[in-house]
Amino acid sequence: MKINDFKLEVYFGKYEFSAPYLLTQSDCASMTIEEILNMEEGAKDSFMKMGLGYTEVPGNPELREVISSLYDTMVPDNIVVHAGAQEPIFNIMNVLLEEGDHIITQFPIYQSLFEVASSIGCDVSRWNLIDQGDRWNLNIDELETMIRPETKLIVVNSPNNPTGHTLKRNEMERIAKIARKHDIYVFFDEVYKGIELDQVKRPWFADLYDKGISLGVMSKSYGLAGLRIGWIASKDTELLEKAMRMKHYTSICSSGPSEYISTIALRNSDKILNKNLQIIKDNLESAREFFNEYKSLFNFIEPMAGPVAYVKMNIDKPIEEFCNELVEKHGILLLPAEIYSHEGQYFRIGLGRKDFKENLNRFRKVIESMT
Repeated sequence: MKINDFKLEVYFGKYEFSAPYLLTQSDCASMTIEEILNMEEGAKDSFMKMGLGYTEVPGNPELREVISSLYDTMVPDNIVVHAGAQEPIFNIMNVLLEEGDHIITQFPIYQSLFEVASSIGCDVSRWNLIDQGDRWNLNIDELETMIRPETKLIVVNSPNNPTGHTLKRNEMERIAKIARKHDIYVFFDEVYKGIELDQVKRPWFADLYDKGISLGVMSKSYGLAGLRIGWIASKDTELLEKAMRMKHYTSICSSGPSEYISTIALRNSDKILNKNLQIIKDNLESAREFFNEYKSLFNFIEPMAGPVAYVKMNIDKPIEEFCNELVEKHGILLLPAEIYSHEGQYFRIGLGRKDFKENLNRFRKVIESMT
């Protein structure tokens, strides 16, 4: 198959490990292996005695048990562990879709959630989030008007990257009802679940709909991207079996040490998520003050959940040009809308890191020099 470059990774490959002031990262603050292992007595000794052989293709049984406990209706057989989020996106799209199928994808959204389908030969329709000035909105009524006889899949990311928009339970139930009526699969990217700023617990989509596929990962809400552990959950065990057979051609199995550390982290889920949520809240207060100070220059719609927000900047030059100059001249990394193939003067800002306030102050100095 031929697939277009992943714009975000190409951009990050150029700047992420060289720019000193990262102001756009989409993950939460990370932790050390020692910090995770210290959460449970005896975990460090057990970790040091682990063998380094192959692991089970669907994932370590204990890890799958812990993941399934996050859901209301899932059991371990409804879970397949993968390498991060990219592998399950790639595998599910390739076993579910065929050339000529139609998919509907929320937009803007993580590129692989539509690019993989496009590379297969699917027709992709964008279900656009609307900037209403003070909030983002997704018109659920519009969804049903977009469905065709050949529509095979609806793709949703909530909480959303890059906007921070989050669907409410009744909106999720309406999507499930529409999909059920037309017998369409729904791939629901939920990698930011657990750090909702309103602290309202929403269901996982796989619990709401038999053809729902929930995506989870250790990278975002938990800030443990280095583990490279993600998963899919679904009541459709036939689809999961196909995904496992596809996995034979990708990673085969996950890292045993990563699975072990992920198990410890998920058993202490509330502790980690509450820590990261507090960091986001503290940083959000600083962001609120900054954007209010320069409200003639920026339109800041606060995220409903997650560590990212999508900010509109009122400048004459293209936002991509501004962001390139910002990182090359000042070492401050932001992510322009073009990386999402999205039109408009937007950039993504990340609220999940501990150095956010320091990096924001660097950005303030640049803005002061402009005004």
